[in-house]
Amino acid sequence: MLYLSQMMGKPVTDATGEKIGTISDLAISTGEVFPRITSLAFQGPGKVPFMISWRKYVEEFDEDGIILGVPAHDIRFSYLQPDEVLLARDLMNRQIVDTQGMKVVRVNDLKLSVSGSQLRLLGAEVGTRGILRGLAPWLERAVVAVARAFGKKIDEQIIAWNYMDLLDRDLSEVQLSVTHKRLDELHPADVADILEQLDPQQRANVFQHLDDAQATEAISEMDDEYQADFIENLDTKRAAGLLGNMDPDDAADIVRDLSYEKAETLLRLMGMEDATEIRRLLGYKDGTAGGMMTTQFVAVHDDDTVGETIEVLRELPEDHPTVHYVYVLNEYDEFVGVLSLRTLVLTDDSTRVSAVMFDDVISVPPDETEEDVAADIFKYDLPAMPVVDEHNMMLGIVTVDDAWDAIEEDVSGDKAKLTVLKGVGIAVAAVLFLALYTLVLFQVIGYSWR
Repeated sequence: MLYLSQMMGKPVTDATGEKIGTISDLAISTGEVFPRITSLAFQGPGKVPFMISWRKYVEEFDEDGIILGVPAHDIRFSYLQPDEVLLARDLMNRQIVDTQGMKVVRVNDLKLSVSGSQLRLLGAEVGTRGILRGLAPWLERAVVAVARAFGKKIDEQIIAWNYMDLLDRDLSEVQLSVTHKRLDELHPADVADILEQLDPQQRANVFQHLDDAQATEAISEMDDEYQADFIENLDTKRAAGLLGNMDPDDAADIVRDLSYEKAETLLRLMGMEDATEIRRLLGYKDGTAGGMMTTQFVAVHDDDTVGETIEVLRELPEDHPTVHYVYVLNEYDEFVGVLSLRTLVLTDDSTRVSAVMFDDVISVPPDETEEDVAADIFKYDLPAMPVVDEHNMMLGIVTVDDAWDAIEEDVSGDKAKLTVLKGVGIAVAAVLFLALYTLVLFQVIGYSWR
């Protein structure tokens, strides 16, 4: 096996043994599964760049350099073709979205395979060994040997070329491994993890390959700090459509963090029903039960039958959030009880809901703090907490997922504060150490002077 880093800068000699330059790059044609090296780029005298056909002129090659099969005066120079890519210029140090490892990695080296007179590209080295080899091959060997002496193993981390798909012909900073279709098949949470690691331009490039349903789910899974910035940078028409497809509470959280002008533009572009729901949720203060609740829940009246309730559930759209309870209202639409799905399944269809509902219910007002709501959800082991107004009219529900999100935000905030404090502590310790070291040094110098 050869590596691009090993070949860069090595001599190029002609058939007479005369050195005519040094290797500056290798080109491949991207149409093959494991593409052959098609062109050799080298620097001649005075660092003048040249390119020649690999197949026509290269006779021998190894990590010590390349020998051509003709004398220098018989060489006919060529140019980079539209389907060719230069390895060092276009791939080295570029970012790759590793959809198998769910992370963004950098190409540290490129692994090549010798096949007779041909040289093929196997894949990208994205691990530590590629970095070490790029600094010096002996350094890689030394580190690997030391690690082995301590019973550790430093493996290569190769993403094979056949799992890579160039995003753009201009190779704009990011390539996708495993193809766009494979990206579409990933879980939305995994796509969100990848998107969060990219800069805004790269994120937009990747995002355009997702359909609206997958894009909506991916945005919903992104951390809050990325969601608003991402929507802010999207085309307004698509941004409005994606927000309209989201659960109202998730959409409201994002809209709340947008600039006023952007938020109003998107709300006007949405469907009337979606915009109304989001505006209603925006009326509640952030960090309260009203601000974190969703208005998507199932409610029936207490004089309905179990059979009628089951029919209501069957008619729900496929994308409706998971139903844990059916909420029961009286003739005045006041919240009076809940029904579990287990009760519905085990009860005769003709039975009135009022006869089997659980009426010792727990609820919270919309101005309850999210910390208290989350505490009650976990205390009473509830899948969802009903939110009611002062007239006991049901406004929405706070799900256990929302409660976990609130807790994670608090923990993340505490961790950030702790990290800052640790950083300050380390900085103070470093300053004290430097001051002590300087004092000792001056004492030693002063003593030597005396």
